[in-house]
Amino acid sequence: MPELPEVEITCQNIEPYLVKKYITSVIVRQPHLRWPIPHNIEKILFGLRIDTVTRRGKYILIGCSKGTLILHLGMSGSLLVQHIGISPQKHDHFDLIINEDIILRLRDPRRFGAILWTTNNAMSHPLLTNLGPEPLSKVFNGSILYKSTRSRSASIKETIMNNRIVVGIGNIYANEALFRAGINPKIAAYKIGINRYIILVKAIKKTLKLAIQAGGSSINDFVHSDNSHGYFQQQYLVYQRTGKPCKKCKDSIKQIKQGQRSSFYCPSCQK
Repeated sequence: MPELPEVEITCQNIEPYLVKKYITSVIVRQPHLRWPIPHNIEKILFGLRIDTVTRRGKYILIGCSKGTLILHLGMSGSLLVQHIGISPQKHDHFDLIINEDIILRLRDPRRFGAILWTTNNAMSHPLLTNLGPEPLSKVFNGSILYKSTRSRSASIKETIMNNRIVVGIGNIYANEALFRAGINPKIAAYKIGINRYIILVKAIKKTLKLAIQAGGSSINDFVHSDNSHGYFQQQYLVYQRTGKPCKKCKDSIKQIKQGQRSSFYCPSCQK
């Protein structure tokens, strides 16, 4: 699933093609994604000016003159910027035509993505209103994370993947950040002290920043808006490195299941 770095990079890539431009057409090929695309979306969006492209967690917010288009890439989605005349592929479900010459195209093989519309404040939308702080913001710090985990018996790995605690940290970056912080993913969140949380928050921020600089992780279906790939997967310290030597101590990387997801860690470096 595209995580925060991939969504952030997508926003950065598509913004120059959208802001201060007009939506001149909309094509819906498959209306049944995670939630149905609004049935009259073509009429709603026609002629609107795009003012902003922002991100909240893993949601992309395209602010228009009369509302906000809310997009989610789901498990396998990508937003591609293409020129008019390029034929859609099998899993290209939605086109936003900009100034009659650019297509913003949603490609989503597994159809877990979303395209929604609101005329209210986007931050009050049910999908966004209860989200936790952004991990790269100043608001998110060790003290905040410590306080929000005092009654949480779930593992620290599952806790930092909880969008009500902090947004956007998916499986890849949770594994990598916990390794950098030297914290075992199995430890219950409430058992971790504030000093270790300060270290963990720094590790989360560093991991996400490095991933954004590297263009994110291109695994499975994710590609950039120009169909190019990210390279952070070449920097993985533990993720998908089961049985390989730890890059710090040379012990073998272990793999376990937590909440139906695989966790990767070094039993010697992470306590």
